[in-house]
Amino acid sequence: MGAVLALTLTGALAGCSSTGGKRAEDARKAAQAQAQAQGRAAVDTPKWTFAMVTHSGDGDTFWDIVQKGARQAAAKDNINFLYAHSDEAQQQAQLIDSYVAKGVDGLIVTLAKPDAMKAAVEKAVKAGIPVITVNSGAEQSKAYGALTHIGQDETVAGEAVGEELDERGKKKALCVLHEQGNVGHEQRCAGAKKTFGGELVNLYVDGTNMPDVKASIEAKLQSDKDIDAVVTLGAPFADAAVQAAKSAGSKAEVDTFDLNAKVATALQAGTLGFAVDQQPYLQGYEAVDLLWLYRYNADVLGGGKPVLTGPQIITKDDAAALVGYAERGTR
Repeated sequence: MGAVLALTLTGALAGCSSTGGKRAEDARKAAQAQAQAQGRAAVDTPKWTFAMVTHSGDGDTFWDIVQKGARQAAAKDNINFLYAHSDEAQQQAQLIDSYVAKGVDGLIVTLAKPDAMKAAVEKAVKAGIPVITVNSGAEQSKAYGALTHIGQDETVAGEAVGEELDERGKKKALCVLHEQGNVGHEQRCAGAKKTFGGELVNLYVDGTNMPDVKASIEAKLQSDKDIDAVVTLGAPFADAAVQAAKSAGSKAEVDTFDLNAKVATALQAGTLGFAVDQQPYLQGYEAVDLLWLYRYNADVLGGGKPVLTGPQIITKDDAAALVGYAERGTR
């Protein structure tokens, strides 16, 4: 009798252990999914602090999307996320230095003007702070000691634009650069010029002054009636180019790098020809996530090469599916 009871009890305990373990694992996964849906941490790792420093100017919607991705990843990964920006290279470097002095657990930086960032990034790496570069500076990222770079290859993106202009039968294009000294902008226009079968000319404008941007494009279109395409290098400048073309009486098609809600709607309406999406939400999200993976598990993606988030050519046919995402600020 005692032996039978012992065997019965052992079997019952084994059965409880098996099903109980599965139920516990299912409950854990369900709790993680609920935490993610509610914007709460889905992990129990320490409350690390990651800081992002970019070359963004004020009011640039592109960086709002980058931040949204970064903040959502930070919420999931139990990260205290800090953000600062300056379109002045020296100030951007000083912001990096300030976060190094605070002893943050990880840094995300842009290298639009890499020479000015070199010392600050190397100082962070020397202090034992893992660094990931995003958006610009893929060529310098590894040399400066960063773990990896996340973004699009600007030259490749430019080449895609040149090819798209050819497919549309364009003969003369205007490439509008809104930030002098930004190596990524130069690479975009140079890439487009390389693959475009027609003529491409650069126009430098003051991106901090939108009326000046519109006036400069308008004057160029009035003086050169052969221009049949205008390419802007940021979503906020596309609308100014459309207005400039209308004021100049030009039939030039306006195309742009980057996507936001206004660009997606304009693509749908046919006001814009195409947009080059480098998926800024991914740049912010993956940067935080990869820093967390490195701190937690010493993981590094890319194998020494950049992790590409673009380019993707978006046309009127694609826009309808993306408008909703753009309106919520994730595309």
